Amino acid sequence: MSLDSANPLSSPSALPFGLPDFAAITDEHYQPAIEAGMAAHLAELAAIAADPEPATVANVIEAWESSGLLLTRALNAFYTKQPADTNDQLDAVEAAIAPELAAHSDAIYLDRALYDRVASLARRVEAGELELDAQASYWLERKLLAFERAGVNLPEADQERLRALNHRLAELQSTFGREALAGLNAAAVLVTDVAELDGLSEAEIAGARERASEQGHETGWLIELDHTSGQRPLDVLRNRGLRERIHKAAVTRGFGGAHDTRPLVIELARLRAERAALLGFGNHAAYVAADACARTGQAVWDLLTRLAPAAVANARAEAADMEPVWRTIEPSAPLQAWDWQYVSELLRTERYSLDAGLLRPYLELERVLTDGVFAAANGLYGITFTERDDLTGYNPEVRVFDVNEADGTPIGLFVADFYTRPGKQGGAWMNNMVDQSHLLGQRPVVTNNSNLVKPPAGQPTLMTWDDVITLFHEFGHALHGLLADTAYVSLSGAQTPRDFVEYPSQVNEMWALDPQVLPRYAVHHETGEPMPAEWIETLRGSTLFQQGFKTTEYLGAALLDQLWHTTPLEELPTDPEQVEEFERAGLARVGIDFDLVPPRYRSTYFRHTFEGGYDAGYYSYIWSEVLDADTAAFITANGGLTRENGERFRRHLLAKGGSVDVMDSFRDYRGAEPDLTHLLERRGLKV
Repeated sequence: MSLDSANPLSSPSALPFGLPDFAAITDEHYQPAIEAGMAAHLAELAAIAADPEPATVANVIEAWESSGLLLTRALNAFYTKQPADTNDQLDAVEAAIAPELAAHSDAIYLDRALYDRVASLARRVEAGELELDAQASYWLERKLLAFERAGVNLPEADQERLRALNHRLAELQSTFGREALAGLNAAAVLVTDVAELDGLSEAEIAGARERASEQGHETGWLIELDHTSGQRPLDVLRNRGLRERIHKAAVTRGFGGAHDTRPLVIELARLRAERAALLGFGNHAAYVAADACARTGQAVWDLLTRLAPAAVANARAEAADMEPVWRTIEPSAPLQAWDWQYVSELLRTERYSLDAGLLRPYLELERVLTDGVFAAANGLYGITFTERDDLTGYNPEVRVFDVNEADGTPIGLFVADFYTRPGKQGGAWMNNMVDQSHLLGQRPVVTNNSNLVKPPAGQPTLMTWDDVITLFHEFGHALHGLLADTAYVSLSGAQTPRDFVEYPSQVNEMWALDPQVLPRYAVHHETGEPMPAEWIETLRGSTLFQQGFKTTEYLGAALLDQLWHTTPLEELPTDPEQVEEFERAGLARVGIDFDLVPPRYRSTYFRHTFEGGYDAGYYSYIWSEVLDADTAAFITANGGLTRENGERFRRHLLAKGGSVDVMDSFRDYRGAEPDLTHLLERRGLKV
C-alpha cells in the first residue's frame, strides 16, 4: 500500500527536531498514513525474518529499530492531536485504526519466523559467537519476552482466538474512551441563578458564562466537570444544592443514559479474563504484573490491601474532625460526600490560616511555569527553555519551547497545551511526538497536556495548589523523555514498566514546595508581592492534612481496577445493572467502602483502566510513590536542589529510561532497596 507523496506525513517533517507540521496536516491525512505505515512496517520486518545472513545486532536489532518510521511518525502526530483536540472525523479515524493496530501487533508478535530470527541472535550470543552491549542485551531479552507474552508459542487455534480477542478489546477500549469523553461533556452543570455561584471568583463566573455561551446557552453559567469524582468548584461553592448537583453529575456518569458505559466495562473485563487464561495466567492482573516491577498480582494486592485499612481509618478520623465545623453550617443535616471538600477547606483555613481561594492570586500560570517548573529544572540539570513563537502546534493554544543544555547544546522541544476544551480528554498527560534515539539521530519532542480552565481574554490563569502539583508532576514525565540518552527508540525515556513510569514524575513534585523554588513563583499576579512567609510555612506544614481522604479515594480506584481484573470470569457481572453492586460489594470486601469518600474514579468513567494503558495497573502510582518517597528523603538529606543531585538522578535514572532493568537503575542510583517507611510517613499511615 503506497502513500501519496503529497501527504505531509509521507516524509519526515522539515521543522526543528521533526516537530510534526500541523499547519500542513489535515484530518484527512492521518488514516492513509497510518495504514500505509502498517503495511510498510510489516514488509520491513518480513525482510528481517527472511534475511539468510547470520543474525547480528545490525541486521536484527538495529534493522528492527530502524523499521516502521512512517507508522511511528503518523501515530505520534495522530495520538498527540486526537486526545487533545478531537472532532467527529478524528474520532472515526481512532475507531477505525484501533482494531487495525491490534491486528498489526498480532501480525508481528505471532509471527513464528520473526520470533525465530530474534531467537537465533540469542542463540549466537549464548554460544559465544557474539557479544552484546548492555542495551542490546536488554533489548533482546525484552523482545523475546514480548513475543512469548503475546502468545507466539500457542497452538494455531488458540492464536486465532487470541487475534479475535485483541481485535474486539481494541474496539471496546476505543469506544469507551469516546463515550467517557462524551459523557463528561454532557454532564456539565448549567446554573441559571448567579447567586448559586457564591464562592467562585469573578473571573471563574465570567468563564462559566463564556462556556455556557460557547455551548449555545443564551443565559446561564456552565460548570464543566473534571474527569475525576471530586470536582474543583466543590472546594469553594457555598450553595449546598449546587454542590450536590455537581457531585451527583460527576459520580453517576456512565450509569445509564445516552453514554452508558456499563456494557463496555463488563465486556472488557470478561474478555481480558479470557485472554489471560488463554495466555496461561490466572487473571489479567497477574498477566500485567508479570511484566512490571511488581512481578506478581499478589504483590500488588498485598500492598493495596495492607494500606487500605489505615487509609480509611484516617479518613473516618478526618470526618469526625470536620464535624464541629459542619455543625456550624448545618446543625441537623448529616455531612455528605458533596460537602467534604467545602468543609475541609474551611477547616484548613481555621487550622492553618490557609484559604485555598487566597492562594490562587499567588499561583499564576506563567510565573509557576517559568519561575517554578522551568527554574527547578534549570537548578537541577542546567537546562534552559526559550519559547518559539515561530513554531505552531495542533491548536492555537499550544506553545513550543526550545530546550538546551547549559552550554547551549540543543536537547529538543517541549510542547505545552494547558487549557480544557470540549474536544479534549480530561486529566493531564505527557506523550512524545519524537522519541530520542542515537541510532536514528533523533532528539526528543515532548508534550504536556493539562485541563486548566481558560479565563476570559486579558485575565491571568490562576491555579489551585493541586494544579501546581499536577504541572510539576507532568513535567517530571517530560524530563524523562527530554533527558533520555539511549540508542534505541523502544527503550528511550518513559518506555519503562508502567509501575515505574510514574516514579520520576512524582519525584519532580517535591520541587513545588522547595524553599529555593516556591518563593520565586508564589508571587501575587497584580501587586508583585511574594506569598506571605507564614502562608508558605503553613502550606508545608499542612502536607499531612486530609491524607486519609486522598489515600482512600486513590486506593478505592486502584482496588476497583484490581477487582475487575482479579475476579474469576464466572463471577464477573453479565448485566449492566450488576455493575454498581459489583463495585459496592468488592470495595466492602476489602474494607474501603466509605460513602463520604467515593473512589477517585468509578468504573463507568475510569479511562485509565477501561480505555487501556493502566488496566490492572492503576496501582502503579502508589507503587512508584514508594520509590519516590525514598528518593525525596535521600535528595533532601543530601542537600536538596543542587546540580550534583540533579546530575546523579539524570545519569542514573532519567537518561537510562528503559534501556536496562529499571530496578537495577534505582538500586544503582540509590545504593539500596526502596524503603516503605518514607511513604508511610508522607501519607500519615500506621500500618
